Amino acid sequence: MKRNVLIIGAGGVAQVVAHKCAQNNDVLGDLHIASRTVSKCEAIIASVHEKSAMKQDGVFKSHALDAKDTPAVAALIRESGAQIVINVGTAFVNMSVLEACIETGAAYIDTAIHEEPDKICETPPWYGNYEWKRRDRCAEKGVTAILGAGFDPGVVNAFARFAIDEFLDEVKSIDIVDINAGSHGKYFATNFDPEINFREFTGVVYYWEDQQWKETTMFASGRDWDLPVVGTQRAYQSGHDEVHSLATNYPHADVRFWMGFGEHYINVFTVLKNIGLLSEQPVTTAEGQEVIPLKVVKACLPNPSSLAPNYTGKTCIGDLVKGVKDGEEVEVFVYNVADHKDAYNEVGSQGISYTAGVPPVAAAMLIAQGDWDTGTMVNVEELDPKPFFTILDEIGLPTRVEFKGEDRPWNG
Repeated sequence: MKRNVLIIGAGGVAQVVAHKCAQNNDVLGDLHIASRTVSKCEAIIASVHEKSAMKQDGVFKSHALDAKDTPAVAALIRESGAQIVINVGTAFVNMSVLEACIETGAAYIDTAIHEEPDKICETPPWYGNYEWKRRDRCAEKGVTAILGAGFDPGVVNAFARFAIDEFLDEVKSIDIVDINAGSHGKYFATNFDPEINFREFTGVVYYWEDQQWKETTMFASGRDWDLPVVGTQRAYQSGHDEVHSLATNYPHADVRFWMGFGEHYINVFTVLKNIGLLSEQPVTTAEGQEVIPLKVVKACLPNPSSLAPNYTGKTCIGDLVKGVKDGEEVEVFVYNVADHKDAYNEVGSQGISYTAGVPPVAAAMLIAQGDWDTGTMVNVEELDPKPFFTILDEIGLPTRVEFKGEDRPWNG
């Protein structure tokens, strides 16, 4: 049984992870959190104690760490005695943290695909560019590495696996729909790190259809979705991490990702992009100072974690999976609804961070209990989803299913 957790990162998602690990430290053991700015880690630990979140007395320590420094990460894993690492830092550190886990034997969990700062939207499948190249080494050393174990990617991958296993003889399409029907009250803001958020939407939109990769551009393909709780919402086809693993594991199914955007967001984004302010390439000002436009925009926007106190409304994220059962065409929608205000009241973060931060803790608990301690590298859809849903139900993200006009809990 693996115990003791090292959390890497100190943003809004890390705050959720910290609270949920504390609430389940009877399973997860001693807790450690590390970031370049140790004061951010200390503030998160303070918030855990303010909420009396620790289920039982135990260790929760903060550490200063440059997560791009693999030897330093490995040294901290050894020093802390961590057997499970939850990486919720920037996507730029995935490979250095994964390498440290391979070196030390610690289990690795992340919530997003690796990115290189100077590259945007590399050719698919994205996991094949970095993570999957290390799969054989994980297997050789018996290292458990669970990739993309947030909500999307992560829970939506499990939704797809569950829908296919439980309701279909043959899968034809998987459409992942991510709607944030909440309001943060700001003129313009992003729910995650703006630098990572904008990079998702400035490159080519890849999707899997007719057993081949196809391309479109952001906001070129949109449709209205009639969804539980949040009602009819406009969403646009976007490139996203889970499309790349689901297309590999279900190659005969069309796989697409749709994200909700309002007209105001699209208009502001379009202006920023068209005048070059979302570029990751440096420019030189008239005063001779070199700056990266995307980083300047990031510095001007609200910190995503600052949105939490005034965020209202709900999210709805799910998979519409279509296929054939007993010779008939059928479809099933597997989904979750989360509330921004409930998330803030519980852990001090907004709902987007909550949906991203709860699942890796559930994954860590499954590793600790042995259910998901695979001894190799996997994406979430390669694992049994039912133990995952059981823990998610218990710790704050219940799964529901719409099938043949009936809406019910997944195990109802």
